[in-house]
Amino acid sequence: MLTIGQLAKEADVHVETVRYYERRGLIPEPPRTPSGYRSYPAESVTRIRFIKSAQALGFSLAEIEQLLALRVDATNSCAAVQRRGRAKLASIDEKIATLQRMRAAVVDLLSRCDREGALGGECPFLEALEGVAMEE
Repeated sequence: MLTIGQLAKEADVHVETVRYYERRGLIPEPPRTPSGYRSYPAESVTRIRFIKSAQALGFSLAEIEQLLALRVDATNSCAAVQRRGRAKLASIDEKIATLQRMRAAVVDLLSRCDREGALGGECPFLEALEGVAMEE
């Protein structure tokens, strides 16, 4: 059994992160010692690492909650996990496409700035931002 400080250290997170995950229901509320301290099982380290790994892949806490539910229910199939993985991949692809459009728009604006020195009241980049909204 681990104290909250030990758990946080082992999982490489802050104590407040552990408390937050507990409030969100991502990790179960642990039993308390007679003196009132939380006493976490060692499996909590694995669960927090799972959460952090999923976050690093772009999963929201709500999505992670669903993944955790799939993980603990032995009746679920890999297909259910794959569906969620494919949905996340589609979301990532959409974000990449949006970022590519944004990049192309900034490159276009930069190509309009062909001079050096003081603005002198005119800057094609800034003028374009004033007059044209970026198309999606």
